Amino acid sequence: MNHIFARKALIQKGWMDNVRLTVRAGKIDSVKDNVTPEPSDFVAGVVIPGLCNAHSHAFQRALAGRTEERSPAGQDNFWTWRERMYELAGRLDAAALAAIARQAYAEMLASGYTSVAEFHYLHRQPGADDTDDVMFHAIRAAAESSGIRLTYVPVLYERAGFDQPEAEGHQKLFALDLDSFLEHHGRVSEHTADRIHTGIGAHSLRAVSQDSMQAIADASDAAGIPVHLHIAEQQREVDQCLSSYGRRPVRWLLENFAVDERWCLVHATHLDTDEVEDLATTNAVVCLCPSTEANLGDGLFPLHDFLSAGGRIAIGSDSHVSINPFEELRWLEYGQRLASRSRNIASLQEPHVGRELFSRALAGGLQASGQTSRGLQVGAPADLVAMYDDDPMLVGHGAASLLDALVFSGYRLPIERVMVHGEWRVLDGDHIDRADTRQAYTDTLQRIGIAS
Repeated sequence: MNHIFARKALIQKGWMDNVRLTVRAGKIDSVKDNVTPEPSDFVAGVVIPGLCNAHSHAFQRALAGRTEERSPAGQDNFWTWRERMYELAGRLDAAALAAIARQAYAEMLASGYTSVAEFHYLHRQPGADDTDDVMFHAIRAAAESSGIRLTYVPVLYERAGFDQPEAEGHQKLFALDLDSFLEHHGRVSEHTADRIHTGIGAHSLRAVSQDSMQAIADASDAAGIPVHLHIAEQQREVDQCLSSYGRRPVRWLLENFAVDERWCLVHATHLDTDEVEDLATTNAVVCLCPSTEANLGDGLFPLHDFLSAGGRIAIGSDSHVSINPFEELRWLEYGQRLASRSRNIASLQEPHVGRELFSRALAGGLQASGQTSRGLQVGAPADLVAMYDDDPMLVGHGAASLLDALVFSGYRLPIERVMVHGEWRVLDGDHIDRADTRQAYTDTLQRIGIAS
């Protein structure tokens, strides 16, 4: 049992002073405010709920900073980046994947993420003739070692494009037929536990047939689990969908599937006005990944119009060029400010942008990962972040602007500890296995030949 006393905490009913949390068996057993600490309590300055990283490709952590040189043709874009990503994927066995994912997950925890939805399509080791589950077990081992709460989302990748029925080149590392994919999902679903959950998904509309997409949706409905999908990330994808299906991607999806709150649509960058309004009414969550979307030159999501229509959002670090939830929220807002040449775009329900963005990301991340209990309340998982209230970032900020300070003050986060399922995974700002995790990551990059 743990007892945590916070001079200020963001609990279910809002910011409260002098809050005492009791943690038992991985869950919050009691929440009391306006009390005094007891001698055995861990005393924190500020405590907030941990956020969910709702879209992760853990293996791409090893690619960060390695694709930023201009190509000889000088025409770099998402599609040229994708070739570099394929090259990395072609080097990864299960041991390498485990070490890279462990590093990414440790960094997530140290920045305030307490759970992650791993959008996983790297189903096969290079040179393997048959598929097995070793790549899943690598992801699971990384999550268990780091301590992060995991929603494993295996995704189907069965073709190279709308008019290309077979996977090509490095895509064959990803490709499964529908029956093999559903069998994989059935096997890994037997490994659920307190901190390991499953979803299901498709890589994108271009990568699966309509019949396969329906089978995935049916599996989601039958199990009551989230279904994830990349959609409308690039204009080229929109153009190809128009050519093949006669509809834009989101419009085609809405016309052919019963999209509801179990769906998590990733990026959805290129929407027209009607798609924005109709998607918002489904209660699906759109996962936005601003640092990756900027890095890849995807474009800007129509945030203000989507939120105004009642839309729901989550955030993710995707390719892990940045692993910091507050930076994702900052650049989500900043992109809108640059496009509109105005300020405080996301403050539709709350006067303070930081509070609104955090609240939306908290709710949307829980929805995208299939979690039901939200925030710091009795019965919810004990997933929380303790911060120093005497850090210059937070000094002088009261309840109204504390989250503004976290989102819009861009330097080292004032995180002291992070707890997941009642266990401290970050102490004094560092992951408890930081040294071993870093060494394993360094050794792995050298072994697979992408570091000297």
